[in-house]
Amino acid sequence: MLKTNIDKTVMLSVQGKIHHPSYTPSPYRINYDGEPMVLPATGGITYNVKLGDSAFGWAGDHIEPGVSIRNEDAQERNALMTMACIGNTAKVISGDAKGAVGYVTGLHGGVDHVIIHFEEKDMDNMSIDDKILIKSWGQGLQLLDYPEIKIMNIDPKLLRNIPLTEENGIVKFPVVAEVPAYLMGSGIGDSSAYKGDYDIMTGDKEEIQRLGIDNLKFGDLVLLKDCDNSFGRGYLKGSVSIGVVVHSDCIKLGHGPGIVTILTCKESKIKSILSDDANIKNWIKK
Repeated sequence: MLKTNIDKTVMLSVQGKIHHPSYTPSPYRINYDGEPMVLPATGGITYNVKLGDSAFGWAGDHIEPGVSIRNEDAQERNALMTMACIGNTAKVISGDAKGAVGYVTGLHGGVDHVIIHFEEKDMDNMSIDDKILIKSWGQGLQLLDYPEIKIMNIDPKLLRNIPLTEENGIVKFPVVAEVPAYLMGSGIGDSSAYKGDYDIMTGDKEEIQRLGIDNLKFGDLVLLKDCDNSFGRGYLKGSVSIGVVVHSDCIKLGHGPGIVTILTCKESKIKSILSDDANIKNWIKK
Protein backbone atom coordinates (compact mmCIF):
# COMPACT_ATOMS: atom_id res chain seq x y z
CA MET A 1 0.00 0.00 0.00
CA LEU A 2 1.32 3.44 -0.93
CA LYS A 3 2.05 5.67 2.07
CA THR A 4 -0.03 8.85 2.41
CA ASN A 5 -0.62 11.61 4.93
CA ILE A 6 -4.24 10.48 5.42
CA ASP A 7 -3.97 10.96 9.19
CA LYS A 8 -3.27 14.68 8.64
CA THR A 9 -6.04 15.42 6.15
CA VAL A 10 -9.04 17.48 7.29
CA MET A 11 -12.74 16.58 6.96
CA LEU A 12 -14.88 19.71 6.56
CA SER A 13 -18.59 20.33 6.00
CA VAL A 14 -19.75 21.86 2.72
CA GLN A 15 -23.35 22.15 1.59
CA GLY A 16 -25.56 22.87 -1.39
CA LYS A 17 -29.13 22.54 -2.64
CA ILE A 18 -30.54 20.47 -5.48
CA HIS A 19 -30.34 22.92 -8.37
CA HIS A 20 -33.19 23.38 -10.82
CA PRO A 21 -32.25 22.90 -14.50
CA SER A 22 -31.91 26.26 -16.26
CA TYR A 23 -32.12 27.54 -19.84
CA THR A 24 -31.51 30.79 -21.65
CA PRO A 25 -34.58 32.41 -23.31
CA SER A 26 -33.81 30.36 -26.41
CA PRO A 27 -34.07 26.61 -25.79
CA TYR A 28 -31.79 25.71 -28.68
CA ARG A 29 -28.30 24.25 -28.42
CA ILE A 30 -26.25 24.15 -31.62
CA ASN A 31 -24.47 20.87 -32.35
CA TYR A 32 -21.12 20.50 -34.11
CA ASP A 33 -22.91 20.16 -37.48
CA GLY A 34 -24.69 23.50 -36.98
CA GLU A 35 -28.09 21.99 -36.21
CA PRO A 36 -30.26 23.54 -33.46
CA MET A 37 -31.47 20.99 -30.92
CA VAL A 38 -33.69 21.08 -27.82
CA LEU A 39 -32.51 18.55 -25.23
CA PRO A 40 -32.35 17.82 -21.50
CA ALA A 41 -29.10 19.10 -20.01
CA THR A 42 -27.60 19.91 -16.60
CA GLY A 43 -29.13 20.20 -13.14
CA GLY A 44 -31.98 18.72 -11.16
CA ILE A 45 -32.52 15.03 -10.42
CA THR A 46 -31.69 12.73 -13.31
CA TYR A 47 -33.70 9.64 -12.47
CA ASN A 48 -32.72 7.19 -15.20
CA VAL A 49 -29.01 7.93 -15.70
CA LYS A 50 -26.60 6.64 -13.07
CA LEU A 51 -23.02 5.79 -12.18
CA GLY A 52 -21.78 2.91 -14.36
CA ASP A 53 -24.07 3.71 -17.30
CA SER A 54 -22.63 4.60 -20.69
CA ALA A 55 -21.53 8.21 -21.04
CA PHE A 56 -22.59 8.08 -24.71
CA GLY A 57 -25.82 7.76 -26.66
CA TRP A 58 -28.16 9.77 -24.45
CA ALA A 59 -30.67 12.18 -26.03
CA GLY A 60 -29.20 14.99 -23.95
CA ASP A 61 -26.26 17.36 -23.53
CA HIS A 62 -23.76 17.33 -20.62
CA ILE A 63 -26.06 14.95 -18.69
CA GLU A 64 -25.17 14.64 -14.99
CA PRO A 65 -26.02 11.21 -13.55
CA GLY A 66 -27.97 11.30 -10.28
CA VAL A 67 -28.45 14.48 -8.25
CA SER A 68 -26.89 17.89 -9.02
CA ILE A 69 -26.37 20.41 -6.23
CA ARG A 70 -25.11 23.99 -6.15
CA ASN A 71 -24.56 26.82 -3.65
CA GLU A 72 -25.83 30.22 -4.81
CA ASP A 73 -23.45 32.33 -2.68
CA ALA A 74 -20.39 32.81 -4.91
CA GLN A 75 -17.70 32.33 -2.28
CA GLU A 76 -19.51 29.44 -0.64
CA ARG A 77 -20.06 27.90 -4.08
CA ASN A 78 -16.31 28.09 -4.73
CA ALA A 79 -15.71 26.31 -1.43
CA LEU A 80 -18.25 23.60 -2.30
CA MET A 81 -16.69 23.05 -5.73
CA THR A 82 -13.13 23.05 -4.39
CA MET A 83 -13.53 21.03 -1.20
CA ALA A 84 -16.00 18.33 -2.31
CA CYS A 85 -14.09 15.28 -3.54
CA ILE A 86 -15.16 12.21 -5.49
CA GLY A 87 -16.12 9.49 -3.02
CA ASN A 88 -17.12 11.85 -0.20
CA THR A 89 -20.24 10.98 1.81
CA ALA A 90 -23.29 13.16 1.13
CA LYS A 91 -26.39 13.30 3.34
CA VAL A 92 -29.81 14.83 2.67
CA ILE A 93 -30.67 17.14 5.58
CA SER A 94 -34.08 18.53 4.52
CA GLY A 95 -37.24 17.40 2.76
CA ASP A 96 -38.94 14.02 2.45
CA ALA A 97 -35.65 12.22 1.76
CA LYS A 98 -34.00 13.59 4.91
CA GLY A 99 -31.39 11.14 6.19
CA ALA A 100 -30.65 9.52 2.82
CA VAL A 101 -26.94 8.96 2.25
CA GLY A 102 -25.06 8.98 -1.07
CA TYR A 103 -21.62 9.83 -2.36
CA VAL A 104 -20.03 12.41 -4.62
CA THR A 105 -19.26 11.19 -8.15
CA GLY A 106 -18.37 14.39 -9.99
CA LEU A 107 -17.65 18.11 -10.13
CA HIS A 108 -18.98 19.97 -13.19
CA GLY A 109 -17.30 23.29 -13.94
CA GLY A 110 -19.09 26.18 -15.61
CA VAL A 111 -22.45 25.33 -14.09
CA ASP A 112 -20.66 24.67 -10.75
CA HIS A 113 -22.56 21.51 -9.90
CA VAL A 114 -21.47 18.79 -7.51
CA ILE A 115 -22.88 15.48 -8.78
CA ILE A 116 -24.02 12.89 -6.23
CA HIS A 117 -25.14 9.27 -6.49
CA PHE A 118 -28.16 8.20 -4.43
CA GLU A 119 -30.31 5.07 -4.50
CA GLU A 120 -33.37 5.33 -6.74
CA LYS A 121 -35.80 4.97 -3.82
CA ASP A 122 -34.21 8.00 -2.16
CA MET A 123 -34.25 10.13 -5.32
CA ASP A 124 -38.01 9.51 -5.66
CA ASN A 125 -38.46 11.37 -2.37
CA MET A 126 -36.23 14.33 -3.25
CA SER A 127 -37.24 17.79 -4.44
CA ILE A 128 -35.57 20.83 -5.94
CA ASP A 129 -33.92 22.92 -3.19
CA ASP A 130 -33.49 20.01 -0.76
CA LYS A 131 -30.30 20.63 1.19
CA ILE A 132 -27.42 18.16 1.03
CA LEU A 133 -24.42 18.17 3.39
CA ILE A 134 -21.09 16.73 2.24
CA LYS A 135 -18.26 15.62 4.49
CA SER A 136 -15.56 17.04 2.24
CA TRP A 137 -12.29 15.14 2.63
CA GLY A 138 -9.30 14.75 0.35
CA GLN A 139 -7.72 18.06 -0.60
CA GLY A 140 -4.21 18.11 0.87
CA LEU A 141 -3.73 14.35 0.48
CA GLN A 142 -0.19 13.38 -0.56
CA LEU A 143 1.73 10.31 -1.67
CA LEU A 144 4.67 10.53 0.73
CA ASP A 145 7.09 8.53 -1.42
CA TYR A 146 6.08 10.32 -4.64
CA PRO A 147 6.13 14.09 -3.99
CA GLU A 148 6.16 14.72 -7.76
CA ILE A 149 2.62 13.32 -8.02
CA LYS A 150 -0.16 15.67 -6.94
CA ILE A 151 -3.43 14.23 -5.61
CA MET A 152 -6.68 16.19 -5.86
CA ASN A 153 -10.45 15.80 -5.79
CA ILE A 154 -10.57 12.25 -4.38
CA ASP A 155 -11.66 10.85 -1.03
CA PRO A 156 -8.68 9.22 0.74
CA LYS A 157 -10.59 5.99 1.39
CA LEU A 158 -11.57 5.71 -2.26
CA LEU A 159 -7.96 6.19 -3.36
CA ARG A 160 -6.87 3.56 -0.84
CA ASN A 161 -9.38 1.08 -2.28
CA ILE A 162 -8.20 1.45 -5.88
CA PRO A 163 -5.62 -1.30 -6.55
CA LEU A 164 -2.56 0.82 -7.29
CA THR A 165 0.85 -0.80 -7.62
CA GLU A 166 4.38 0.60 -7.73
CA GLU A 167 7.40 -0.60 -9.65
CA ASN A 168 10.83 1.02 -10.07
CA GLY A 169 9.61 4.47 -8.98
CA ILE A 170 6.46 4.30 -11.11
CA VAL A 171 2.86 4.27 -9.83
CA LYS A 172 0.64 2.01 -11.91
CA PHE A 173 -3.04 2.96 -12.00
CA PRO A 174 -5.98 0.95 -13.41
CA VAL A 175 -7.81 2.79 -16.20
CA VAL A 176 -10.33 1.92 -18.90
CA ALA A 177 -8.66 3.99 -21.63
CA GLU A 178 -5.82 6.36 -22.48
CA VAL A 179 -6.75 9.74 -23.94
CA PRO A 180 -4.26 11.75 -26.06
CA ALA A 181 -3.79 15.43 -25.20
CA TYR A 182 -5.09 16.61 -28.60
CA LEU A 183 -8.60 15.45 -27.65
CA MET A 184 -8.88 17.54 -24.48
CA GLY A 185 -11.12 20.55 -25.06
CA SER A 186 -13.54 22.69 -23.06
CA GLY A 187 -11.88 23.67 -19.77
CA ILE A 188 -8.33 23.57 -21.13
CA GLY A 189 -6.34 26.52 -19.83
CA ASP A 190 -8.30 26.84 -16.58
CA SER A 191 -6.19 28.16 -13.71
CA SER A 192 -6.90 25.22 -11.38
CA ALA A 193 -7.76 21.53 -11.70
CA TYR A 194 -8.82 21.45 -8.04
CA LYS A 195 -12.29 22.54 -9.12
CA GLY A 196 -14.55 21.26 -11.89
CA ASP A 197 -13.69 19.23 -14.97
CA TYR A 198 -12.60 19.45 -18.59
CA ASP A 199 -13.95 17.65 -21.63
CA ILE A 200 -12.80 15.01 -24.08
CA MET A 201 -13.72 16.39 -27.52
CA THR A 202 -15.85 13.88 -29.43
CA GLY A 203 -16.60 15.64 -32.71
CA ASP A 204 -14.30 13.24 -34.61
CA LYS A 205 -16.33 10.06 -34.28
CA GLU A 206 -13.85 7.85 -36.14
CA GLU A 207 -10.99 8.82 -33.83
CA ILE A 208 -13.14 8.34 -30.73
CA GLN A 209 -14.13 4.86 -31.90
CA ARG A 210 -10.53 3.98 -32.86
CA LEU A 211 -9.38 4.76 -29.32
CA GLY A 212 -12.36 3.03 -27.66
CA ILE A 213 -13.40 6.26 -25.95
CA ASP A 214 -16.99 5.77 -27.13
CA ASN A 215 -17.24 2.90 -24.63
CA LEU A 216 -16.62 5.07 -21.56
CA LYS A 217 -19.05 4.94 -18.64
CA PHE A 218 -19.83 7.36 -15.82
CA GLY A 219 -17.22 6.71 -13.14
CA ASP A 220 -14.61 5.19 -15.45
CA LEU A 221 -10.98 6.03 -14.76
CA VAL A 222 -8.89 7.30 -17.68
CA LEU A 223 -5.27 8.30 -18.24
CA LEU A 224 -4.68 11.64 -19.97
CA LYS A 225 -1.39 11.57 -21.89
CA ASP A 226 0.83 14.69 -22.02
CA CYS A 227 -1.71 16.54 -19.84
CA ASP A 228 -0.36 18.58 -16.94
CA ASN A 229 -2.99 19.51 -14.33
CA SER A 230 -0.56 20.66 -11.62
CA PHE A 231 -1.33 24.40 -11.65
CA GLY A 232 -4.09 24.60 -14.22
CA ARG A 233 -4.81 22.52 -17.30
CA GLY A 234 -2.47 22.37 -20.27
CA TYR A 235 -0.17 20.37 -22.54
CA LEU A 236 3.24 19.20 -21.35
CA LYS A 237 5.03 16.39 -23.18
CA GLY A 238 5.68 13.47 -20.85
CA SER A 239 3.22 14.62 -18.19
CA VAL A 240 0.43 12.31 -17.05
CA SER A 241 -2.94 12.82 -15.37
CA ILE A 242 -5.59 10.39 -14.12
CA GLY A 243 -9.24 11.40 -14.21
CA VAL A 244 -12.83 10.23 -13.66
CA VAL A 245 -15.68 10.47 -16.21
CA VAL A 246 -18.35 12.65 -14.54
CA HIS A 247 -20.85 13.80 -17.19
CA SER A 248 -22.07 12.59 -20.57
CA ASP A 249 -21.02 13.23 -24.13
CA CYS A 250 -22.12 16.60 -25.57
CA ILE A 251 -23.44 17.92 -28.84
CA LYS A 252 -21.32 21.10 -28.88
CA LEU A 253 -18.05 21.40 -30.76
CA GLY A 254 -15.10 21.24 -28.37
CA HIS A 255 -17.07 19.35 -25.73
CA GLY A 256 -17.64 15.76 -24.66
CA PRO A 257 -17.51 13.58 -21.53
CA GLY A 258 -16.25 15.60 -18.54
CA ILE A 259 -13.11 14.46 -16.72
CA VAL A 260 -12.25 15.41 -13.13
CA THR A 261 -8.53 15.09 -12.37
CA ILE A 262 -7.53 13.01 -9.34
CA LEU A 263 -3.77 12.57 -9.94
CA THR A 264 -1.27 14.51 -12.04
CA CYS A 265 2.49 14.53 -12.55
CA LYS A 266 4.76 16.65 -14.75
CA GLU A 267 6.94 13.57 -15.29
CA SER A 268 6.04 10.11 -16.61
CA LYS A 269 5.78 8.58 -13.14
CA ILE A 270 2.25 7.29 -13.62
CA LYS A 271 1.56 4.37 -15.94
CA SER A 272 -1.72 2.71 -16.86
CA ILE A 273 -3.02 -0.78 -16.16
CA LEU A 274 -5.77 -1.20 -18.74
CA SER A 275 -8.90 -2.79 -17.30
CA ASP A 276 -12.54 -2.71 -18.39
CA ASP A 277 -13.51 -2.76 -14.70
CA ALA A 278 -11.63 0.40 -13.70
CA ASN A 279 -14.69 2.28 -12.44
CA ILE A 280 -15.07 4.02 -9.09
CA LYS A 281 -18.37 2.18 -8.45
CA ASN A 282 -16.29 -0.94 -7.74
CA TRP A 283 -14.37 0.71 -4.90
CA ILE A 284 -16.40 3.63 -3.61
CA LYS A 285 -18.47 1.81 -0.96
CA LYS A 286 -15.86 -0.58 0.44
